[in-house]
Amino acid sequence: MSETTLTSKGQMTLPKEIRDQLGLEAGARINVTLLTDGTIILRAKTRRLADLAGMLAKPGRAAVPVERMTPWK
Repeated sequence: MSETTLTSKGQMTLPKEIRDQLGLEAGARINVTLLTDGTIILRAKTRRLADLAGMLAKPGRAAVPVERMTPWK
């Protein structure tokens, strides 16, 4: 477990070992979620929507054109 300190400006530094493990660099985006029990979850936003393209493709299956994906034709 790592520890960090909150500054008077509300900022904190992620420990280097965490940044290195996640591959985070200056300017990286991080999502912050507050749970009802006071737990804070930090998630590194490492993917863009475009990075997910083709993720559901299966070998041998033909691609579905966008026109066929819209139910309101």
